[in-house]
Amino acid sequence: MKGGTPARPALWTLAGLIVFLGAWEGAVQAGLLPRNLVPPPSAVPHAFISELRNGFWLASVKASLGHYLLGLLLGSALGVAFGMATALSAHLEAATSGIMRLLRPIPPLAWIPFALIWFGASEGAAAFIIAIGVFWVNVFAAMAAVRAIDPGLLEVADAFGQGGLIPRLTKIVLPGAAPGILAGLRSGLGQGWMAVVAAELFGVAGVGQRMSDAAGLLATDVLVVYMLTIALLYALSDAGFSWISRRLLAWTP
Repeated sequence: MKGGTPARPALWTLAGLIVFLGAWEGAVQAGLLPRNLVPPPSAVPHAFISELRNGFWLASVKASLGHYLLGLLLGSALGVAFGMATALSAHLEAATSGIMRLLRPIPPLAWIPFALIWFGASEGAAAFIIAIGVFWVNVFAAMAAVRAIDPGLLEVADAFGQGGLIPRLTKIVLPGAAPGILAGLRSGLGQGWMAVVAAELFGVAGVGQRMSDAAGLLATDVLVVYMLTIALLYALSDAGFSWISRRLLAWTP
């Protein structure tokens, strides 16, 4: 042990997972947890193989990825652009501050009725719900990142004749705010996955709909399969984005 950190954290993590799964399995097998409501971990692999062979798993993942990526792209792009614009313009911030205070507390799920009215039970509706959740994360991350830029850098840019909007954006604002913006984009990845299931519960094909079908049949082992699927997809997207971010920010100390 050094500084409170285990010598081999990966082994401790693995040991913790084994203990957790073992306790879960033992509680179900001993009857402490009802098998019809809580599936034992040993039943999950068989359920996954069945879903995979029947084509449900791959079809659900493809459908969810489609509107997830669309909602993520729209919400991230619009959120970053609006957040940066608001941070750079005191007039725009004053004009929109009341609107942001009004709309920000409304959760994405509250927009589902409007999504159904405007888009129907379609991929567009699911992408809309996901985009709303991602949008606000990126708005405030971009605002904070731009405001954290040293004002002296902007003064230096003015002194050297680089005070125009485009030079400021490309040479000062974007490089200076990049770490904060990328952190917001990374948070949006997780927020988007949290919205996927809810966005699909009203009839849009995907992981959420498959979970709803499984719940109606009390197929709890199938539910766990798709819960783990979402966790895996988020882990892969987060790892990939972290890899990209490290290379984009390789110039930072």
